[in-house]
Amino acid sequence: MSDKTDTEARKTYDDAIEAIERHLIRKSNGGLTFIGEWKNGHLERKMGHLTCFAGGMFALGADGSPDDKAGHYLQLGAEIAHTCHESYDRTVLKLGPEAFKFDSGLEAVAVRQNEKYYILRPEVIETYWYMWRFTHDPKYRQWGWEAAQAIDKYCRVSGGFSGVKDVYSSNPTYDDVQQSFFLAETLKYLYLLFSGDELLPLENWVFNTEAHPLPVLHLADAPGGRSPPHSPFFLYASLLVKDSSC
Repeated sequence: MSDKTDTEARKTYDDAIEAIERHLIRKSNGGLTFIGEWKNGHLERKMGHLTCFAGGMFALGADGSPDDKAGHYLQLGAEIAHTCHESYDRTVLKLGPEAFKFDSGLEAVAVRQNEKYYILRPEVIETYWYMWRFTHDPKYRQWGWEAAQAIDKYCRVSGGFSGVKDVYSSNPTYDDVQQSFFLAETLKYLYLLFSGDELLPLENWVFNTEAHPLPVLHLADAPGGRSPPHSPFFLYASLLVKDSSC
């Protein structure tokens, strides 16, 4: 919101990202990058659907990263997006489970019954949208369309949309709940994913954790303001599309 003038917030973010990468991010035996959960002094090789927002976060925060790490963090965002897509693609319904593991030969698959549900969450589609905006790689729209079709096929009910209790079952049971974030976030990010960049451009808007757009304060346009130096970030983004490893 500060138009990249809040240096204290930037440093806090960079410190947090460095710690996350050092302590939580790992690569599975199958080559999938994931963010584990730290519990009781140990890293559990499990990633939650909620954590899938981080792919978009890494991409969004890449511009302005210290030590010329913009390309690194954009690539990391792409790897997280790929992992989260795999968690969808490896289910029967093509919808992602609440949490998925990377252990004992398992790759992006839920183990416990109470982690196999999908409650119309938005985080994976949110990351697809950010990655699309920064790279325009068509695979993100394709992945988003796959999710949209699966939601319409398996979650639509007479009164709206419902979560399902087991994404690995060909005959899923509904939970009979349409979460408020389905309208506020999931459908909003899908709409933005298939809209032009001129709709809520990221240089003018910041989305909070509930997908509410807040205006950027362009202090550089005010009297006495200054414009930020040109960033190579979008050059990195274009190179990532040309040489994508996902």
